Amino acid sequence: MQDNNNNRMRELMIEKVTLNIGTGKNPEKLEKAVLLLERITDAKPIKTITNKRIPSWNLRPGLPVGCVVTIRKKKAEILLKRLLEGVENTLSKKQIGNGTFSFGIKEYIDIEGMKYDPEIKVMGLEASVTLERKGFRIKKRRLRQRSIGKKHLITKEETIKFLQEKFKTRIRED
Repeated sequence: MQDNNNNRMRELMIEKVTLNIGTGKNPEKLEKAVLLLERITDAKPIKTITNKRIPSWNLRPGLPVGCVVTIRKKKAEILLKRLLEGVENTLSKKQIGNGTFSFGIKEYIDIEGMKYDPEIKVMGLEASVTLERKGFRIKKRRLRQRSIGKKHLITKEETIKFLQEKFKTRIRED
C-alpha cells in the first residue's frame, strides 16, 4: 500500500469560490447586489436570468432575478479567508459535501474590510466553494474526457480536514 501523506496528487486546493445573491424581480435590489459583489471581489458579476415560466411567482423567461460572481486561483483563497471570518470560522457539518461546502452571510458588514454603505443598506449573500486535486482536469478537458477514479474523489472527511488545517475552521455537529 502506498503512503498518501507525501503524495502531491492527493493535496487539496481551492478550484473556485462562487458568491450569489438572489434578489427576485426587484430591479433596484438587483443593482445594489451587483454593486455589493463588485466591492467584495473586485470582479464584475453576471446577472442570473430565469429560464422557466412560473405564473404563481410572476416569473417569465428572460427576467433577471439575481447575480453571481466566480473567483478562482490565489484570489479565491484570500477571499475565502475573509468570508469565513464573517461566519466566525464556524460551519455546520450539514454545510459540507464531498469536495464542496456552502454557507450564507446574513449581512455583508460581517466580512472583514467591508463598511456599511447607506446606498446598499443591509444585504446578505451565499458562498459556495469547490475543492479539487491535481488530475481533476481530465473531467473538464475537451479531448478524451474521462471521469475521476473513485480513489481520487474528495470525501466529506477530507473536506473537513482541509478546512480545519488550512483555515482553522470549527465544525459544528448540528
